[in-house]
Amino acid sequence: MDALEMIRELSEAFGPPGFEDDVVQCARRYVPPTVMTEEDTLRNLYLYHGGNTAGRPKVMLDAHLDEVGFMVQAVKPNGTLRFIPLGIWVNSNIPAHRVRVRAKGGEEVVGIISTKPPHFMSEGEKGRTPEIADMAIDVGACSAAEARDAFGIRIAAPAVPDVPFFYDKKHDNMIGKAFDDRLGCAAVLAVMNDLASEKLPVDLVGALAAQEEMHMRGAQVTARRVKPDIAIVFEGTPADDTFTEPYLTQTALHKGPMLRHIDRMMITHPRFQRFALDTAEECGIPVQEAVRTGGATNGAVIHLSGEGVPCIVIGIPVRYSHTHYGIASYEDFRNGVHLAEEIIRRLDGDVIRSF
Repeated sequence: MDALEMIRELSEAFGPPGFEDDVVQCARRYVPPTVMTEEDTLRNLYLYHGGNTAGRPKVMLDAHLDEVGFMVQAVKPNGTLRFIPLGIWVNSNIPAHRVRVRAKGGEEVVGIISTKPPHFMSEGEKGRTPEIADMAIDVGACSAAEARDAFGIRIAAPAVPDVPFFYDKKHDNMIGKAFDDRLGCAAVLAVMNDLASEKLPVDLVGALAAQEEMHMRGAQVTARRVKPDIAIVFEGTPADDTFTEPYLTQTALHKGPMLRHIDRMMITHPRFQRFALDTAEECGIPVQEAVRTGGATNGAVIHLSGEGVPCIVIGIPVRYSHTHYGIASYEDFRNGVHLAEEIIRRLDGDVIRSF
């Protein structure tokens, strides 16, 4: 399996919250033949290791399919598209970028996110960040009728950044969109491929969840369906090495995956976290530790499901998450996959009960 090609295809796939179909189709191409798959009505995708017996502790690998994007709210009389965000954006990062809008027939229409040109702004307007209501997606139409009839644009049409994937092999940097969390999806698929022929001491289930960027809706369903005894959450996690003082930098590129101890919605299970950190040290896998005051992952709902599920988060650092472009290290990705595989090989009923 060519992991970089898999990451490229996943990154470039169209998949804002609620519209993950293309990402599911892409992910299915990288499922090993011995792994059974299922879907539910939200388009959550489940991957079952071929050696599962249904009588052993169940380990869940989680990642989310969706990316932050947009939805057309209305078509203006001049043919431009008023839109709302799907997921969290910073307004100043939105304008002057290309997007792809999904038209009525399924084709993708390229547009530009526009604002009023500075030539027509008042001095007060020049000094403030525009609201999303002041922006529009411009696909080149000159009337609402043209946007509807010639371009096929309808209300509720989804849109995503239009960004090609690029890998700088010399410096080991990947540049692209949707690394939050297509890197996590790629990691789950890589683990399922690498362990496909191994006899494991646990049952292994991958769950690629929809709509994480909209309050982790998909994982509420996957957690109920899988009923895991323990879970590893893969996340394309925001890097902090370009704006944080060195002593506080905890999620830097090229320093390994990040294991977070806390975020806004989960205190990481301390004994499972210690097990993961000890495994990394034993195997010589570089990792970073983080204490986060914000953010959240699907672990927030998974760890509170059932009667409580020990969870850890393996975060792959991504610079400029929740913008059109992200930068990440392929080696950090590989080390995150390696760590998860070594953890899974060491888990059994006694170990899990000790947590």
